[in-house]
Amino acid sequence: MKDIGIENSLKALPVSGLSERNAAAKGDGSFAQTLTDSIKKVNNLQNEADQAIQELMVGETKDIHGTMIALEKADLSFQMMMTVRSKIVHAYEEIMRMQI
Repeated sequence: MKDIGIENSLKALPVSGLSERNAAAKGDGSFAQTLTDSIKKVNNLQNEADQAIQELMVGETKDIHGTMIALEKADLSFQMMMTVRSKIVHAYEEIMRMQI
């Protein structure tokens, strides 16, 4: 299993970094592309957690801590994605209620 450190954990989270924010501010990336990339990162974290569970179950690794960290990273990123989704839906509903 790969080394799961704090720096790797922060890099893996689907939160946009400063360089990505600057690129978006300059118009280099679209909102849809940013969302797509974030969903892919969340999916990758889910797949990594599944792989860590499989390795633990078949005895390929005995790193329970690493497995739990992978599970928590996947859970936290999924919860954040769902929160962002809810905020986007709420914003859309507010815009649709506006009178022109």
